[in-house]
Amino acid sequence: MAGNIRGIYTSINDIRQKVYAEVARLSYEYNDEKDLAYMEKVPYIIIPGEETVYRDSVFVERAIVRERMRLAMGLPARNADEMAPVSQGAEEAVQPEKYYQPPLINIIKFACHKCPEKRIQVTNMCQGCLAHPCMEVCPKNAISFVDGKAHIDQEKCVKCGSCVNVCPYSAVVQQERPCSKACGMNAIHSDEHGRADINQDLCVSCGQCLANCPFGAIADKAQIFQCIQAMKTDTPVYAVIAPAVAGQFGKSVIPGKIRSLFQALGFADSFEVAIGADLCAVEEAKDFIKEVPEKLPYMATSCCPAWAAMAKKLFPDQAQNISMALTPMVLTARLIKRQFPGCKVAFIGPCSAKKLEASRRTIRSDVDFVLTFEEVLGMVRAKEIDFDALEEVDCMHGGTGDGRAFAVSGGVANAVVNCLKEMAPDMEIKTASADGLGECKKLLQKAKAGLYNGYLLEGMACPGGCVAGAGTVQPIAKSTAAVNLHKSVSTNAHSYETPYGVWLESLEEGQTLDTASKTIDPKQVWGAGPHSSDNLRAKSSDDV
Repeated sequence: MAGNIRGIYTSINDIRQKVYAEVARLSYEYNDEKDLAYMEKVPYIIIPGEETVYRDSVFVERAIVRERMRLAMGLPARNADEMAPVSQGAEEAVQPEKYYQPPLINIIKFACHKCPEKRIQVTNMCQGCLAHPCMEVCPKNAISFVDGKAHIDQEKCVKCGSCVNVCPYSAVVQQERPCSKACGMNAIHSDEHGRADINQDLCVSCGQCLANCPFGAIADKAQIFQCIQAMKTDTPVYAVIAPAVAGQFGKSVIPGKIRSLFQALGFADSFEVAIGADLCAVEEAKDFIKEVPEKLPYMATSCCPAWAAMAKKLFPDQAQNISMALTPMVLTARLIKRQFPGCKVAFIGPCSAKKLEASRRTIRSDVDFVLTFEEVLGMVRAKEIDFDALEEVDCMHGGTGDGRAFAVSGGVANAVVNCLKEMAPDMEIKTASADGLGECKKLLQKAKAGLYNGYLLEGMACPGGCVAGAGTVQPIAKSTAAVNLHKSVSTNAHSYETPYGVWLESLEEGQTLDTASKTIDPKQVWGAGPHSSDNLRAKSSDDV
């Protein structure tokens, strides 16, 4: 994957956490619009004193914090030449019904380092070797030797990288703008000032540019303020939590404490999205049996919104091959809203693209808010919650092992395949998967060429799966291990064993969702059973 800063807690993470915490604190303590003046103080709280810590200028850093504060409130970012208080228009953010307004992913222009888009350079490691392999392989004769060292004529260089590959001393390097390198959609280019700019027509809001910018110049909008405002009303707000949550809040927050954590934040209760993942796997298996190969040459999974958006933007003639099954987030939210009419639902997960998905008109009535794990940690910081003091309750057992494994690359396809083996044991099942949008494009190019006829294809926009989403906190490898551990203690192994299967069956029989939901015992979402959270404590989170 692009970059090497993922999973390392840096000053950028620290600033983001402080901004999210201050937005959450403002919302928890908010009484009327006069309190919005607190926004003016936040840059001085986060960047105190006169001495710079992060950049060349303390004033620039405060200006960047101002824009981060606005984006975290769900407000639009501004240019450096706009003279207005940070709280300008903030009264719009008070409305709990405020949806994300495009663009979701924003570049704070005056924070951008103006990194070169792509260039190949000779470093001082060049030994001026006699063989001159770099010069010999250059297709454009762009390399000469000056004073015994290789020299690249940038006017002739086509950035093919041949010289990089043959240098025996690794003295020739290819440098690329980190955000652009991380973008599988080639949506990032330079503006007239050399700063990064996003082509919003191509962007699918995966957030990988955000996660890989080493200058913290890219940020997405948040709904922290609006979600907390909703929780302060009489309307209950339920958290539906993505499977990638395993390990995200550190070793102190084992799954048995997740429910207590979200209740302490102000949510009425919480449920795991693995429930919806199981329903999604069952639906996609049924669709595969019906559609492939009689009606469709292949079928692609639908749960990753950035992958699905990429497919529809770049391969519109292949769009019909994307499964029509609702995503786990939406399936879980709809189930919760049928069980608790009039409630609000907040999806808690690793993904920026889920914010975009939830803002669609067809989804707005199902999912009211989307928060990332990183944003939730800001809320934790604002409430000063002591993880060790959280009560341990029944572990999450609504989802099966396969449903929980949706968080890692290959997990979705594996869950659907297990359902297919149960539903159509004599059927030949072939799969292919890709993670990272660049690899996903290659997968669809081959599918378009007919190389995957009869296949089930899985695409994940983030390298490694949802555990690598832009809103995650822990290192990817550690999160993957934590998800696998959580999977291993599930009461049921496979999605077709979900106790919520009756819900889908009732739909097929023409019953209403409300009637169908009454056949399900809500306690099954958290049921105790033999696999208590003691099993997780037995394997310390340090092991994952």
